[in-house]
Amino acid sequence: MMMTLRAEKALTKWRAVNSRLLLVKFKTKQCHMSIIVCYKPKYDSHEERKDEYYEELQSVINEIPMRDMKIAIGDFSARVGRNNQGIENVMNVKGLGEVANENGANFISFCSTNNLVNGGTLFHHEDIHKYT
Repeated sequence: MMMTLRAEKALTKWRAVNSRLLLVKFKTKQCHMSIIVCYKPKYDSHEERKDEYYEELQSVINEIPMRDMKIAIGDFSARVGRNNQGIENVMNVKGLGEVANENGANFISFCSTNNLVNGGTLFHHEDIHKYT
């Protein structure tokens, strides 16, 4: 993870959970912030591997205090679509494609369970810029 010298001074802890997850904690003037850098297994990976990834990610989320600002950033190999009916608290209508793929559905479920918002769907971007 790259950061400015100012951010480095605010750094309180970092931990490589595994080769796909990194937890970085900062203390800012306003709050404590926990950032999880994520790299999900490829779309065509075995289901067990994907399940293990989400279990590990959930365990990291569970160890972060409720009062911390939580940011999960990275590649989730997910397409969430534009349909946000019933999940307006998780995403807006600016996703890629019309419907979510399997990874997208898993990602939406994870966000919903953990009271997280998919920031990638909040603002308009050209479709070509929505791919990772």
